[in-house]
Amino acid sequence: MTEERVTETTDAEGNTHTRTTVITDEPRRGGGGTWVVLLLILAAVVIGVIVFTQMSGAEVAKDTAIADAANEVGDAAQQAGDAVQDVADEVTDGE
Repeated sequence: MTEERVTETTDAEGNTHTRTTVITDEPRRGGGGTWVVLLLILAAVVIGVIVFTQMSGAEVAKDTAIADAANEVGDAAQQAGDAVQDVADEVTDGE
């Protein structure tokens, strides 16, 4: 509901001044406070994405290191198998 109040005053010299005041029951809408909250939420989302991206990169690096280590173990096992085969060949050829 909106209400309009008109106030008339007369000063000592006889001049009349009219003042109109509009009063409304509707709540005022927030100005800067809403924008500040939205900017804080946006900043939190951006920081979250950056942290998640860096953590994902660390996971990929860890997985790559594990795969490389597994390949090296496989290569070492192959070399050991080849050495055992060579010794076995020498033993059987030497008899």
